[in-house]
Amino acid sequence: MSAMTNTAAPLAERNRELRNRTLVRGWLYVVLLVLFALVMVGGATRMTGSGLSITEWKPIHGVIPPLNQAEWQEEFEKYQQIPQYEQINKGMTVDEFKGIFWWEWAHRLLARGVGFLVAIPLAFFWLSGRLERRLKPRLVGLLALGGFQGFIGWWMVASGLSERVSVSQYRLAIHLTFACIIVMAVTYIARGLATYSQTPADRRVQRFSGIMVLLVMFQIYLGALVAGLHAGLSYNTWPLMDGAIVPGDLLVIEPIWRNFFESPKTVQFVHRMFAYTVLVVALWHAFSTMRAAPGSTHARRAWLLALLIVGQGAIGVGTLLMQAHMHWALLHQGFALVVLIFATAHWRGTKGAYALENDVEVRS
Repeated sequence: MSAMTNTAAPLAERNRELRNRTLVRGWLYVVLLVLFALVMVGGATRMTGSGLSITEWKPIHGVIPPLNQAEWQEEFEKYQQIPQYEQINKGMTVDEFKGIFWWEWAHRLLARGVGFLVAIPLAFFWLSGRLERRLKPRLVGLLALGGFQGFIGWWMVASGLSERVSVSQYRLAIHLTFACIIVMAVTYIARGLATYSQTPADRRVQRFSGIMVLLVMFQIYLGALVAGLHAGLSYNTWPLMDGAIVPGDLLVIEPIWRNFFESPKTVQFVHRMFAYTVLVVALWHAFSTMRAAPGSTHARRAWLLALLIVGQGAIGVGTLLMQAHMHWALLHQGFALVVLIFATAHWRGTKGAYALENDVEVRS
């Protein structure tokens, strides 16, 4: 009887931890879905030129939009004071202003919503004893990252309120990259809570899959620079660019390093070339994983990642040929997130799940 009791207690505790992991993982997947929507609305906000329509940062009061004509007129008059209105939208009516205002307002509202979606369940899981010790600092850090991302968003908007007619491409790229870091963190934590049937891959496969995540992230950063410079609206041919594989006048700005951040031609060229690099590395990763772990889930996922990157490249070419039409551009941005999420999940999967509190290992 005593032996049965001694066996049942750890088993019951293990089952309880697995149930808690399922709940926490489900919550994190909901957060991931809303984050995806947030990034997509942010992309639409950029594409519609709506990002500067709200000229003040009101984290609390800003939840409430203008409720009457007088408040709309007041908000519109604030917008009329910035260069974007004077140089691009001069003569815009209040009703036309509402069209760009609602995009930015929705983006900010979603961002606030994500904060509550993380904070409230986090408090519940913590206070009800459903969080493992190792998760607590990770999830608090996730909440802190979200708060800092809000500050980065305003820092980005502020760059377009006084001298420019759009936000700085430097700050736009940082804002999108930081959003991707948050998406990666949520994916990584959630996948670490899954129950897998296969053992972790060897260290070389794990390292290579981690490198793939970094490469995808850097390519998204380069894409943000393209977006910030509106570089997708020019050089709309493929595979040649300006009639050549390597176009001329790539380094005309002094000092030279500025070309890689401020020249539309150079930035688009680098984005194209790095896309080819990511694809080659992804194919190499798939072949090497297949050799190291033939027939494994790790190998299958490595090949699927390579296929996703091929698909993203095809969408990128389509976006260029369609002169960065809004629907194509948003599809390109959204699929980039899909690739990043899958690459992160693949990386986490090669390492196996977090060990349970009682040191019973749950493998991938």
